[in-house]
Amino acid sequence: MKKVLIPLAQGFEEIEALAVVDILRRAGVEVVMAGTVDNPIEGRNRIKVLADAPLESVKEQDFDMIVLPGGAVGTENLKKDMRVKEIVERLYKKGRFITAICAAPTVLSAIGVTAGRTVTSHPTVRTKLEKEKISDERIVVDGNIITSQGPGTAVEFAFKLVEVLLGKEKVAEVNKGVLARI
Repeated sequence: MKKVLIPLAQGFEEIEALAVVDILRRAGVEVVMAGTVDNPIEGRNRIKVLADAPLESVKEQDFDMIVLPGGAVGTENLKKDMRVKEIVERLYKKGRFITAICAAPTVLSAIGVTAGRTVTSHPTVRTKLEKEKISDERIVVDGNIITSQGPGTAVEFAFKLVEVLLGKEKVAEVNKGVLARI
């Protein structure tokens, strides 16, 4: 079974995090929502979510993928968290999938794993991506780096993550119940 880590920091974008969790779990992926702070974790729209585990308790585990949700405040909190940096660097060195949506590609840029890569992000943060090639595509896959633009692309992004982890057949199977335009 594939295993995915989604760190949740105060101010995370709820749609981006929870749509991804939902679609990945429908596909049979083990998803660990790990809190960077104690439960409950409040998103940008004041929706409170209970993480599955504290980030500290899972930071040494192996994952096939990490997904960083956006949200301006959430992204800044992820950037400041040294555990997130350590996990991203470790998974990147192992060739695992490193993914981010909305403002969160700026976290990957700050860590240094997207330099020279083609990425996308929310238009409001593109000036912070100085070492990357910027695309206007809704989802960009550059090797093991996958990025997306924002809340409106969250379901498409989630299905792309299912595709890279489990294949197009699994995407079609899951979408029979979801009915997304992908």
